[in-house]
Amino acid sequence: MEGKRKRTSKRADEDGNGGGRDEQNPSLPSNATTASNKKGQLLPSTIKNKEKRSEVHAKLKRQKKLDKRKKLKARAAAEKQALELGEEPPPKKVPRTIENTREFDETVCKPDDEELFAEIQADEFSSILKRELIPKVLITTSRFHSTRAPAFITELLEVIPNAHYYKRGTYDLKKIVEYATKNDFTSIVVVHTNRREPDALLIVGLPDGPTAHFKLSNLILRKDIKNHGNPTSHEPELVLNNFTTRLGYRIGRLFQSLFPQVPNFRGRRVVTFHNQRDFIFFRHHRYVFETKESKSTESKTKKVKDSNGKKTSKEKVIARLQECGPRFTLKLRSLQHGTFDTRGGEYEWVHKPEMDTSRRRFFL
Repeated sequence: MEGKRKRTSKRADEDGNGGGRDEQNPSLPSNATTASNKKGQLLPSTIKNKEKRSEVHAKLKRQKKLDKRKKLKARAAAEKQALELGEEPPPKKVPRTIENTREFDETVCKPDDEELFAEIQADEFSSILKRELIPKVLITTSRFHSTRAPAFITELLEVIPNAHYYKRGTYDLKKIVEYATKNDFTSIVVVHTNRREPDALLIVGLPDGPTAHFKLSNLILRKDIKNHGNPTSHEPELVLNNFTTRLGYRIGRLFQSLFPQVPNFRGRRVVTFHNQRDFIFFRHHRYVFETKESKSTESKTKKVKDSNGKKTSKEKVIARLQECGPRFTLKLRSLQHGTFDTRGGEYEWVHKPEMDTSRRRFFL
């Protein structure tokens, strides 16, 4: 018995406080006093007592807010002092984001890449983008489409000029490709549905390909968009944003080949494909320019007058947007050489799960 008591007393001495609790605060475990962040502050996650944990968390949050406010005030004072002295204000810090810390990619295109531009001049889309051909698009569905797919296709027909819808029926996709090629179509768009919801898009370039398969998600139709507008029949302007790699250039030119290369600016329609972290966001807007009185930087006591002595107000031109719909997101799954061929087709790029090794690795 004495030997056991000696061992327990020895352990208590090694712990430093006999019962594994802090003498000043019995709600804290002994290891909580040592667990702290870089600034020496106690981490709330190490505190077992709920009331004490929430109290420490609130204090840390309040202190963080005060520190941020102090930094903003100090920066504003430094900028004001620099302007008074006629010096340049201190440079603004660029926040670290996933986009600007992406992994190095050899396929990112540069403006002086002559090899890339030589390939572009001779690719499958060059005849359309050089305005030698007018785009003509055939839109169809999978064999078993849902009730929501026709509404989506109706809106796609309004977005893409010179697009025509054909019922799929029991026809095989290869026969549809042959029919579209004979009738001078330049592209085929297939809307695939699953569980009564459109979930994929297949875009086939004609007559020589390529074939791109996209996962479709977050579909919102026009009727579900608040304060939506109705599009006109004018040819839209096209905005392709952030397609930086060779694969991205190819996908961007595929989207570009669906639309006429002579937009009608009177319609004030814009179709946007915005790539962010390999997710392609589709938006369709109308815009209008308006004049608005700008807020004067001068004090309220000073009044701006023109040469005749009359009071004038500074005006600036602003752009207002109205979304026309639909709204959806695309994710590239595969890009295949030539037209659709599941058996003997050669793939340029296929997404595989083992490719997702890092959050900062992008392919478009």
